Amino acid sequence: MGENVNQSFDGVGVWGGGFTGGLVGGIAMGLVLHLGADLIELLGGLAPVPGTAVGAGWTIHLILSVLFGLVFAAIASSRLVGELATSFTDYVIVGLIFAAVLGLFAGGFLFPLAMERAGVAALPLPFLPVPGVAGELFSALLFGLGHLVYGLVLGAVFATVNGITPSGVGEYVPLER
Repeated sequence: MGENVNQSFDGVGVWGGGFTGGLVGGIAMGLVLHLGADLIELLGGLAPVPGTAVGAGWTIHLILSVLFGLVFAAIASSRLVGELATSFTDYVIVGLIFAAVLGLFAGGFLFPLAMERAGVAALPLPFLPVPGVAGELFSALLFGLGHLVYGLVLGAVFATVNGITPSGVGEYVPLER
């Protein structure tokens, strides 16, 4: 593993990494949700005027992604995580764990709230092409996969912005430390 022996975060790296990682991770996750089953438009239910519009869903999704990216930055730059996470891979794992917990919160609270406000009673959704229990399972799997994609990208971007690179990169790219 590529060790980060001189781990010190500055405000620009921490918040810039959280913002950028949240945004890029949100785009990656949004693509999974949008292209997989059109689930992104349900987030429009969290808008002040609820509905199931794709544009509103993307806007709310990306705002939430950035906000949760900043929460991740605060956690990932804490002393406890800094003692445990010393490499690029460690920060990717922290991102995956964060996203798994976030997925439980979103799936248990935010998503049902958005569905209720958007007027969607139950899964499968009217725009999901798979009927019955298979549709519910498919949408739940995509939701979980989307959150894992978010965490993977969030952790990787956060680490990279803060100068923590994957092992072996230094062999190919001259890095200034």
